[in-house]
Amino acid sequence: MGKYKKILVAIDGSESGKNALRQAFKLADTEKSWIAVVSVAPSYAGDLSLVGVPNIEEVIAGPYRGFLAEAKEMAEADGRFIRTACEQGEPYERIVDLAEAENCDLIMMGRKGATRLEKMLMGSVTARVIGYSQRDILVVPQDKSIGWNKILAPTDGSRFSEKAVERAIDFAKSYGGELEVVSVAPVTEEFYAQAPDVAEELIKKARSFTEGARAKAEAGGIIAKTYVAEGEPYEVITKLAREHRSDMIIMGSHGKTGLKRLLMGSVAGKTIGHSPCPVLVVK
Repeated sequence: MGKYKKILVAIDGSESGKNALRQAFKLADTEKSWIAVVSVAPSYAGDLSLVGVPNIEEVIAGPYRGFLAEAKEMAEADGRFIRTACEQGEPYERIVDLAEAENCDLIMMGRKGATRLEKMLMGSVTARVIGYSQRDILVVPQDKSIGWNKILAPTDGSRFSEKAVERAIDFAKSYGGELEVVSVAPVTEEFYAQAPDVAEELIKKARSFTEGARAKAEAGGIIAKTYVAEGEPYEVITKLAREHRSDMIIMGSHGKTGLKRLLMGSVAGKTIGHSPCPVLVVK
């Protein structure tokens, strides 16, 4: 425990945002964290339809202040204090900047993802926050709760996924949870048929990644179950999480620049969009 001393929750008036806040309350109880809540209103871009309005800023920001007022009511009903901030500008920029300015350890956001398209896109604000922030980000589906009893940690052998595995081990140790580690070799039947030697090498590497993670877990006093699979990584990861009723997926985020930050990497982005449980992206 004690990994996240300060949590920033981004809300937009949606039910998924409200659920993220409720889950932040739950996490704060065990992590002994402070909670800050932000809602970002768009900037006034000179819309002619607003000419003559005496207080344009209030018209634009008013609803977002209302979201924060509702957040305060939720907090008071739960017997806790939260700090709120109504920002104006590009949502992902303001969220990322505020997390840095307030020295938050974790950003929490909700995920709608009801339709197939929404799952694939994951949400442009969420994708950009993950791409640009140096803080950990916890994305919570609208109808799900956070939990640490069964943790799934995907690994591809990179230093980013190794850091995530270490965090997963810490959480399993802190909360007495079970840890499962999976590595997916991106091998299709066609790939196997055309390049069997290469496919076997990829599977061999995936196995070595899980064995390395198992050794780290055992060194920390945690028994980890390991899985090696073939296929589309995000499909395998989310299917395993669904079948094993995982409470949390903890994964790394590769460092990106420019456009790659916005795309965020297909595995992380698609995993978040399709996951049946919350996903913690470790930086």
